[in-house]
Amino acid sequence: MGTRTPTRIPAELQERFRAVGLDLPAVFAAEHLTSSMGMHIVAASPEEVVATLPVAGNTGPDGALHPGACAILAETTGSIGALLYAGPERVALGVDLSTTRHRGVRTGLVTAVATPVGCGSTVATYRIAVTDEEDRRICSARLTCLLRPAPAAGPATSR
Repeated sequence: MGTRTPTRIPAELQERFRAVGLDLPAVFAAEHLTSSMGMHIVAASPEEVVATLPVAGNTGPDGALHPGACAILAETTGSIGALLYAGPERVALGVDLSTTRHRGVRTGLVTAVATPVGCGSTVATYRIAVTDEEDRRICSARLTCLLRPAPAAGPATSR
């Protein structure tokens, strides 16, 4: 997959989470489902999370990007936004994900951009747009996360 640029995360957010023992860049680069899919978190803040995903290796039997891959991309970006909004004293738990596939894509890289629709003291909802390299919408999604007090071990998401 080559060399990736580090995730852009505002320094003040990194410090808030580092104070409770969580290194955000390390968490976003960790080996888990998203990294095995080739997902890369490009930028992350409560106001906008941007991530990319290669189509290659994430296709269905028809050769197009699997709709489930779009769902994972949407859940991940929305959960990260909710986690960063909630701060280290709360956890973000995905409770509702809705996706609509608009078109198939067979090659290249797709990009997801998650932005908040509404964030309060107990719920954070994010709208996620997934586009292809020609900036055509391939998927629209909405994720709602429940915000709860963090356990003594620190913050987490449902990703």
